[in-house]
Amino acid sequence: MTTQMQKMLNQQKRLEVKIERQDFKLRQNKYYENQRARKARTRRLIQKGALLEKYFQAENLSVEQTEELLKIFANYVNAHKPNKLKNDQPNN
Repeated sequence: MTTQMQKMLNQQKRLEVKIERQDFKLRQNKYYENQRARKARTRRLIQKGALLEKYFQAENLSVEQTEELLKIFANYVNAHKPNKLKNDQPNN
């Protein structure tokens, strides 16, 4: 009976190690997925900021000045935005 008990304890230990490994892989995958999402968001923000500077000639404006400029035009732009550019459409 003791050898059978020992086998079961060894099997339990192996399964616990396997569970820990799988848990680590899961946490690691979540971390990398979050990191990819952050990098994608950062890239998108940089691209949009570059377009803002290009089309509004805002290179020399401070962050506060840029915000003031955008506030001036925000209501008009949002009211006249084409349907294909509204939020309810999926991003391409």
